[in-house]
Amino acid sequence: MITVNQTQIPEDKVLAEMQYHPAESRREAMFKAAESLIIGELFRQRAKTLGIPVSDDTVESSDEDFIEALIEQEVAIPDASEEDCRQYFEANPGKFETSPLLEVKHILLAVPKEDDAGRAEAKMRADALLDILKGGADFGKLAKRESSCPSKETGGSLGQLSKGQTVPEFERQVFVAEPGLMPRPVESRYGFHLVYIERKISGKPLTFEQAREKIAEYLNEKVRRKAIAQYIQVLIAEAKIEGYDFQVDGSPLMQ
Repeated sequence: MITVNQTQIPEDKVLAEMQYHPAESRREAMFKAAESLIIGELFRQRAKTLGIPVSDDTVESSDEDFIEALIEQEVAIPDASEEDCRQYFEANPGKFETSPLLEVKHILLAVPKEDDAGRAEAKMRADALLDILKGGADFGKLAKRESSCPSKETGGSLGQLSKGQTVPEFERQVFVAEPGLMPRPVESRYGFHLVYIERKISGKPLTFEQAREKIAEYLNEKVRRKAIAQYIQVLIAEAKIEGYDFQVDGSPLMQ
């Protein structure tokens, strides 16, 4: 049984909370769930002390409005200055450029994400078709015959793509590839793709003025997370917590 300043957090609450904290082990998920509930209760207690309206839904962790009101009242979060933004821009020149453009065609072997047997079969079929393409087969004709995507009617062409237009698992692999036939099938939530990159146009550097808004958003969020983490440490240090050894420095919530 965990108690936070004499308020109990029952074990069944921790077990129920675990579903929201995926981890490599059940033990790690339980620790994350316990920490989340403890911090939620600390927020709730502090808000009540300050007279901020709080729901009476026991110790359930949530993103209720009172948390934002509490942080706004208690945590000083400075905005990134023009100098901060410019320093970050100058220290990270490669991060600020327009999205590269790709001209791509593909063959999709569609299979549901949850169909493990179908996935294995589709992977074998994709490997076999890739060998055919490496042997010089016409990509467009093979796309028309084999692809599950409507793009098969145009030889598998997806046209010109920029980042953010496709699903992340497809984009991560395709945008780092060189022009030509990709040497391995690309797996996505939709199935397996055989991909041919016809053309790759590199991104162009952005000016500071073009990048400033995104830099400010990033730096402000970074400062906000750090300030809130420090505030949580103060709440923990001032609280009487029993039934849980709160290792503040090692907690993922403190990062």
